[in-house]
Amino acid sequence: QVPLVESGGELVHTGGSLRLSCEASVRTFSMYALGWFRRAPGKEREFVAAITSGGVTAYRDSVKGRFIVSRDGDKKAAFLQMNSLIPEDTAVYYCAAGLRGRSATQITMRDSRVYDYWGQGTQVTVSS
Repeated sequence: QVPLVESGGELVHTGGSLRLSCEASVRTFSMYALGWFRRAPGKEREFVAAITSGGVTAYRDSVKGRFIVSRDGDKKAAFLQMNSLIPEDTAVYYCAAGLRGRSATQITMRDSRVYDYWGQGTQVTVSS
């Protein structure tokens, strides 16, 4: 089991910034690709960003240039820096871990089915 715990979600105004964190408590976390997904009210869950164990990143088009995904030095946490937030970014944000020991591509990193472990989510609300 790879427990994942997200934090950092809150209410912000349009144009504001937030930094989401995702922390895990096992050493093998460093071998996983880490993904961020979100689910807005009444919509399907969608890919936001991901980072491999080697630091390769992927983003959905609507957040490119605004969001930055990263992981810390000992690779026990991942972060999602969100800038220039807009109301359309309002959603519950989830982090996920997967592809342990396997190579990741720009395609597979976007596929929620490759992620084995999920956090409970953190609410981000952007007011207009």
